[in-house]
Amino acid sequence: MKFRAKIVDGACLNHFTRISNMIAKLAKTCTLRISPDKLNFILCDKLANGGVSMWCELEQENFFNEFQMEGVSAENNEIYLELTSENLSRALKTAQNARALKIKLTNKHFPCLTVSVELLSMSSSSRIVTHDIPIKVIPRKLWKDLQEPVVPDPDVSIYLPVLKTMKSVVEKMKNISNHLVIEANLDGELNLKIETELVCVTTHFKDLGNPPLASESTHQDRNVEHMAEVHIDIRKLLQFLAGQQVNPTKALCNIVSNKMVHFDLLHEDVSLQYFIPALS
Repeated sequence: MKFRAKIVDGACLNHFTRISNMIAKLAKTCTLRISPDKLNFILCDKLANGGVSMWCELEQENFFNEFQMEGVSAENNEIYLELTSENLSRALKTAQNARALKIKLTNKHFPCLTVSVELLSMSSSSRIVTHDIPIKVIPRKLWKDLQEPVVPDPDVSIYLPVLKTMKSVVEKMKNISNHLVIEANLDGELNLKIETELVCVTTHFKDLGNPPLASESTHQDRNVEHMAEVHIDIRKLLQFLAGQQVNPTKALCNIVSNKMVHFDLLHEDVSLQYFIPALS
C-alpha cells in the first residue's frame, strides 16, 4: 500500500482545509477512503452515534497537483484508513498561506498519515512543519460496511433555505426541546417544529422550490400540499448545520416519512450526503 499527494495551488489548499474543518465538526472519527480518482470521508456510526451517517466525496484531480496511490491489491485498488478528524483539521490549520502541502502514508513505529507543510519564510528558504497523524488501516473484510449509503425514494425532496438562517432558528429551538419535527411538501414549504407540554413553536419557510424530478414523479398521485414529516434529535441536526462554513452551491433535503432525513449538499466540487434517522 502506498499513498502520496501534493497540493501547490493556494485556492485548492484553502478549499481542502475548509473541507477537513467541516468533517471535524461532523464526525469525531471517520474513515478516509483513497481510490485512484477520489477521496471519500465516511461516517457510519450505526449504533454509537444513533445511526447518523455521512458520505463526502471529492475528485482528487480538482485538488491535488500530484497524486499516487497503490491499493491493497490490483483488483482492490483502494485504501481505507480510520483517523481522528480533528487531527487532520489541526494539521491543515498550519497550511494557511503555505507554499505546498504533502500528504503521505508512512510507518513511524505505527501507521501514520504524515502531513508536511512548506511555509514561506522571510528569507528565500522555506520552513517545513510536519504532523504525524496516527491511523488504523481497515482490513479488506470490513470494507463492505463502508460503501455509499443507499437512499430510499423520498416522500418529499425540497431545496433548503440559507443554512445560516436555519442554524440560528434550530439553535434557539434547542433551548426548548431535544426533539424536532421537519416537515415539507411539494409546494416548496418547509416547517421546523417543536412541541412540548407547555409550548409549540413552528418556523415556516415558503417558496423554497422542489427539484424537478422529485415533483414530477410524485405530482401525479399526490396532493402537493401534503406534508411529509420526520421526527429527529435536534442536536444531530445542529451538528450537521454547525459543520457548514460556506453556503453550498446546492442544498437538498429529502424526507422519507418517519424513517430518516437525508441532506444532499454540493460545495463547489465536493458532495456531502448526511443522514439522520428518525426517532422511534
